[in-house]
Amino acid sequence: MRMSLVDERKDELLRQLAVCESGAHGDAAVPVIGGRGLYIGRFQFMPRTVITYVQQKDGRQLNWREATELAHDYGQAAALAKWIIFEQDGVYNWPLCSKKLGLAKQVAEIKQL
Repeated sequence: MRMSLVDERKDELLRQLAVCESGAHGDAAVPVIGGRGLYIGRFQFMPRTVITYVQQKDGRQLNWREATELAHDYGQAAALAKWIIFEQDGVYNWPLCSKKLGLAKQVAEIKQL
């Protein structure tokens, strides 16, 4: 029971973050691009950020195209964002939405469940 509550809270946090960053959550019919092409996907990742964190997470070496594809795939991007936020304490990767949504506080609350 406890684990499902934790997972539900994490998924809700990710939904809030995606909505804050890109205006919606879930898969998009067309690629989501922001910041004059610098940021991609619902979580508005920079490809370089995806490359770096994927290598840290599981040792895979992605190229720019693969990183862009991952960022546009909501499921993969959400899994990466979840890992960054909860395993790497990386809420700082989304400075404006982190502050707006109180992500640090939400993460601390979730970790105490």
